[in-house]
Amino acid sequence: MIIIGEKINGTIPVVKKAIEDKDQDFIKKLAIDQAEAGADYLDVCAGTIPEIEVETLTWLMDIVQGTVETPLCIDSPNPRTIEAVIPFSKKPGIINSVSEEGDKCEIIYPLLKGTDWQVIALTCDNNGIPKDTETRIGIAVKLVEKAGQYGIGPERIFIDPLVIALATDNQSLLTFIDTMNKIKEIYPKARITSGLSNISFGMPLRKVINQHFLTHAVFSGMDSAIMDPCNRDMIASLLATEALMGRDRNCRKFNDAYRKGKIGPKKEA
Repeated sequence: MIIIGEKINGTIPVVKKAIEDKDQDFIKKLAIDQAEAGADYLDVCAGTIPEIEVETLTWLMDIVQGTVETPLCIDSPNPRTIEAVIPFSKKPGIINSVSEEGDKCEIIYPLLKGTDWQVIALTCDNNGIPKDTETRIGIAVKLVEKAGQYGIGPERIFIDPLVIALATDNQSLLTFIDTMNKIKEIYPKARITSGLSNISFGMPLRKVINQHFLTHAVFSGMDSAIMDPCNRDMIASLLATEALMGRDRNCRKFNDAYRKGKIGPKKEA
């Protein structure tokens, strides 16, 4: 399971304040905490107005790269921002993201040609997020085929079927899993990712909803998640799921995480 740490994001109020105050120590701590918790990549998203997004995102990237070795997941809805900041990355990571909206593919894919960069592909287009499985699959196929024109194979693509909030669509999880399975039939080497918290918008007990979504999605074949690696309950759910699926030999990872105090009740200092 590939974990993309979600906490360095300017749309989160405390991070927004840290960015406004130029609080480098706060950003450094977020990077260290997520890296030590086991994140494979760290998402960095400025979440600011377009006029200062490049400056802010570069600032965040410099801090994170000067603090931890974990590769970045560069996150912006504006492909021109990604184009501007990608030269400042010290090593290949993940671009978040492309879709069939506008000319995103035509801007992003050439940047990745001949490199080891990977990319998250969202199954949406200029009409938004489709409600049905078949339209999402059609978009995924277009995204993968366009990537192939630049030498980017399915193994470098994280496809996000875009789970819709359960509060507005109680078939949300089922549609996500159906879409995921059908995409994997077409592209076995592509990986599936998701922003976990999207499913719980508008619901009480959001953490509980997120935990159960993670469990069901991983069991059904999800390979990655954009999530909080410091959330002990989420990590416990993930490790328990992998153990139950036979992916954790002799339950070593689960037991080791418990002994080290990474899951379960927090131990008194």
